[in-house]
Amino acid sequence: MRGNWVLRGAVAATLALSCTANAADAAKAASAGKSRSKQQLERGRYLVMIGGCNDCHTDGYAPSGGNVPERDWLLGSGPLGFRGPWGTTYAPNLRVTASTMTEVEWVKYAKSLKTRPPMPWFNVNAMTEADLRAMYRFIGSLGAVGRPAQAYVPPDKQPNPPYIQWPAPPKSQ
Repeated sequence: MRGNWVLRGAVAATLALSCTANAADAAKAASAGKSRSKQQLERGRYLVMIGGCNDCHTDGYAPSGGNVPERDWLLGSGPLGFRGPWGTTYAPNLRVTASTMTEVEWVKYAKSLKTRPPMPWFNVNAMTEADLRAMYRFIGSLGAVGRPAQAYVPPDKQPNPPYIQWPAPPKSQ
Protein backbone atom coordinates (compact mmCIF):
# COMPACT_ATOMS: atom_id res chain seq x y z
CA MET A 1 0.00 0.00 0.00
CA ARG A 2 2.79 2.33 0.98
CA GLY A 3 4.28 2.14 -2.52
CA ASN A 4 0.98 3.31 -4.00
CA TRP A 5 1.06 6.45 -1.84
CA VAL A 6 4.60 7.22 -2.92
CA LEU A 7 3.64 6.70 -6.56
CA ARG A 8 0.50 8.80 -6.16
CA GLY A 9 2.51 11.55 -4.48
CA ALA A 10 5.05 11.53 -7.28
CA VAL A 11 2.30 11.73 -9.91
CA ALA A 12 0.57 14.56 -8.02
CA ALA A 13 3.85 16.50 -7.72
CA THR A 14 4.55 16.02 -11.43
CA LEU A 15 1.07 17.23 -12.35
CA ALA A 16 1.40 20.23 -10.04
CA LEU A 17 4.73 21.19 -11.58
CA SER A 18 3.32 20.63 -15.05
CA CYS A 19 0.32 22.87 -14.30
CA THR A 20 2.60 25.55 -12.85
CA ALA A 21 4.82 25.39 -15.92
CA ASN A 22 1.78 25.50 -18.20
CA ALA A 23 0.38 28.47 -16.28
CA ALA A 24 3.72 30.26 -16.56
CA ASP A 25 3.89 29.45 -20.28
CA ALA A 26 0.31 30.66 -20.72
CA ALA A 27 1.12 33.91 -18.88
CA LYS A 28 4.18 34.43 -21.10
CA ALA A 29 2.13 33.73 -24.22
CA ALA A 30 -0.60 36.14 -23.09
CA SER A 31 1.99 38.83 -22.41
CA ALA A 32 3.62 38.25 -25.80
CA GLY A 33 0.17 38.35 -27.43
CA LYS A 34 -0.60 41.68 -25.76
CA SER A 35 2.77 43.02 -26.89
CA ARG A 36 2.17 41.84 -30.47
CA SER A 37 -1.35 43.27 -30.37
CA LYS A 38 -0.04 46.63 -29.15
CA GLN A 39 2.64 46.61 -31.86
CA GLN A 40 0.01 45.79 -34.46
CA LEU A 41 -2.18 48.70 -33.31
CA GLU A 42 0.82 51.03 -33.41
CA ARG A 43 1.64 49.76 -36.90
CA GLY A 44 -1.95 50.36 -38.02
CA ARG A 45 -1.88 53.88 -36.59
CA TYR A 46 1.40 54.58 -38.36
CA LEU A 47 0.08 53.29 -41.69
CA VAL A 48 -3.10 55.38 -41.40
CA MET A 49 -0.96 58.46 -40.75
CA ILE A 50 1.70 58.00 -43.44
CA GLY A 51 -0.80 56.62 -45.93
CA GLY A 52 -2.69 59.91 -45.80
CA CYS A 53 -5.95 58.21 -44.83
CA ASN A 54 -6.84 61.02 -42.45
CA ASP A 55 -6.32 63.67 -45.15
CA CYS A 56 -9.67 62.74 -46.70
CA HIS A 57 -11.36 60.36 -44.25
CA THR A 58 -11.10 62.71 -41.23
CA ASP A 59 -13.06 65.95 -41.38
CA GLY A 60 -10.74 68.97 -41.04
CA TYR A 61 -7.52 66.96 -40.77
CA ALA A 62 -5.53 68.39 -43.68
CA PRO A 63 -6.57 72.04 -43.22
CA SER A 64 -5.67 71.86 -39.50
CA GLY A 65 -2.23 70.41 -40.16
CA GLY A 66 -3.26 67.12 -38.60
CA ASN A 67 -4.49 68.75 -35.41
CA VAL A 68 -7.56 66.54 -34.94
CA PRO A 69 -7.91 64.33 -31.86
CA GLU A 70 -7.50 60.62 -32.61
CA ARG A 71 -11.01 59.98 -31.26
CA ASP A 72 -12.30 61.85 -34.36
CA TRP A 73 -10.17 60.05 -36.95
CA LEU A 74 -11.62 58.20 -39.94
CA LEU A 75 -15.25 59.22 -39.43
CA GLY A 76 -15.51 60.41 -43.05
CA SER A 77 -14.94 63.66 -44.91
CA GLY A 78 -17.91 65.39 -43.32
CA PRO A 79 -19.59 67.82 -45.70
CA LEU A 80 -16.55 68.14 -48.01
CA GLY A 81 -16.97 66.55 -51.42
CA PHE A 82 -14.50 65.91 -54.22
CA ARG A 83 -16.03 66.88 -57.57
CA GLY A 84 -14.75 66.03 -61.02
CA PRO A 85 -15.84 64.39 -64.27
CA TRP A 86 -16.77 61.28 -62.24
CA GLY A 87 -19.30 63.22 -60.12
CA THR A 88 -18.87 64.12 -56.47
CA THR A 89 -17.48 61.66 -53.98
CA TYR A 90 -17.29 61.87 -50.21
CA ALA A 91 -14.61 60.02 -48.31
CA PRO A 92 -16.42 57.26 -46.44
CA ASN A 93 -16.43 56.71 -42.73
CA LEU A 94 -13.84 53.93 -42.49
CA ARG A 95 -15.05 52.97 -39.02
CA VAL A 96 -18.45 52.12 -40.46
CA THR A 97 -16.87 50.30 -43.40
CA ALA A 98 -14.55 48.21 -41.22
CA SER A 99 -17.28 47.46 -38.68
CA THR A 100 -19.36 45.68 -41.32
CA MET A 101 -16.55 43.23 -42.13
CA THR A 102 -14.39 40.60 -40.53
CA GLU A 103 -10.63 41.06 -40.73
CA VAL A 104 -10.44 38.51 -43.56
CA GLU A 105 -13.21 40.33 -45.46
CA TRP A 106 -11.42 43.68 -44.93
CA VAL A 107 -8.20 42.31 -46.45
CA LYS A 108 -10.08 40.90 -49.44
CA TYR A 109 -12.00 44.18 -49.85
CA ALA A 110 -8.83 46.29 -49.69
CA LYS A 111 -6.97 44.05 -52.12
CA SER A 112 -9.76 44.31 -54.71
CA LEU A 113 -10.88 47.92 -54.08
CA LYS A 114 -11.58 50.01 -57.19
CA THR A 115 -13.26 53.34 -56.62
CA ARG A 116 -13.64 56.89 -57.91
CA PRO A 117 -11.06 59.68 -57.50
CA PRO A 118 -9.45 61.07 -55.51
CA MET A 119 -9.04 57.77 -53.61
CA PRO A 120 -5.67 56.17 -54.46
CA TRP A 121 -7.18 52.65 -54.38
CA PHE A 122 -4.16 51.28 -56.28
CA ASN A 123 -1.96 52.07 -53.26
CA VAL A 124 -4.33 50.19 -50.96
CA ASN A 125 -4.33 47.22 -53.37
CA ALA A 126 -0.52 47.10 -53.11
CA MET A 127 -0.42 46.93 -49.29
CA THR A 128 0.65 43.71 -47.62
CA GLU A 129 -1.88 41.51 -45.88
CA ALA A 130 -0.10 42.15 -42.56
CA ASP A 131 -0.37 45.92 -43.05
CA LEU A 132 -4.06 45.69 -43.95
CA ARG A 133 -4.70 43.56 -40.86
CA ALA A 134 -2.90 46.12 -38.70
CA MET A 135 -4.98 48.94 -40.20
CA TYR A 136 -8.20 47.00 -39.64
CA ARG A 137 -7.36 46.41 -35.99
CA PHE A 138 -6.36 50.05 -35.48
CA ILE A 139 -9.58 51.31 -37.08
CA GLY A 140 -11.55 48.94 -34.85
CA SER A 141 -9.73 50.27 -31.77
CA LEU A 142 -10.91 53.84 -32.38
CA GLY A 143 -14.32 53.27 -30.82
CA ALA A 144 -17.81 54.32 -31.87
CA VAL A 145 -18.36 53.99 -35.60
CA GLY A 146 -20.48 57.10 -36.19
CA ARG A 147 -22.68 57.42 -39.24
CA PRO A 148 -22.09 56.81 -42.95
CA ALA A 149 -20.70 59.55 -45.19
CA GLN A 150 -22.81 61.43 -47.69
CA ALA A 151 -23.88 59.58 -50.79
CA TYR A 152 -22.14 59.91 -54.15
CA VAL A 153 -23.55 62.63 -56.44
CA PRO A 154 -23.54 61.79 -60.18
CA PRO A 155 -21.79 64.16 -62.63
CA ASP A 156 -25.07 65.56 -63.98
CA LYS A 157 -26.21 66.70 -60.50
CA GLN A 158 -25.00 69.77 -58.62
CA PRO A 159 -23.64 68.91 -55.15
CA ASN A 160 -24.11 71.12 -52.14
CA PRO A 161 -20.98 73.02 -51.13
CA PRO A 162 -18.36 72.66 -49.85
CA TYR A 163 -16.52 70.63 -52.44
CA ILE A 164 -13.14 70.64 -54.09
CA GLN A 165 -13.38 70.94 -57.87
CA TRP A 166 -10.93 68.66 -59.67
CA PRO A 167 -10.06 69.24 -63.33
CA ALA A 168 -10.59 66.60 -65.96
CA PRO A 169 -7.54 64.37 -66.43
CA PRO A 170 -5.35 65.22 -69.43
CA LYS A 171 -6.15 63.38 -72.64
CA SER A 172 -3.70 60.62 -73.57
CA GLN A 173 -1.63 61.30 -76.66
